[in-house]
Amino acid sequence: MQEHPIVSLAAPVSKEAALAERKARLMHQADMYRVGIVHARASVVHGARPEALLHAAIDQATWALRARVDGLLRPTGITVGTIMPFALGLLRLLARRRLVKPALGVLVAGAAVALYVRRRRAAAAY
Repeated sequence: MQEHPIVSLAAPVSKEAALAERKARLMHQADMYRVGIVHARASVVHGARPEALLHAAIDQATWALRARVDGLLRPTGITVGTIMPFALGLLRLLARRRLVKPALGVLVAGAAVALYVRRRRAAAAY
């Protein structure tokens, strides 16, 4: 079998034109690199601001709390996302009727009873 040479329809490019095109490509890459450096520096400056640090800490705490509650609710098949509309409605109702402090007292008392029962069951298991 005889090989056929590849025929290009493009006009032959001079050496100067090829160098100019390569130089333009390198200049564009350098511009993009500088833009990336400026963007990274601005991101670091923004991330070091107290508001951003506080926001990140609150996000992390919220995520950890939600993961913990989801883990506790996993056996029931309920997630925080399904409970949240009902919980917000209940909180709004308590706030409207000025029952937040009594509700917090009931919540603390319930948590204390749950802790007592849990420790008692753990002691009885041994």
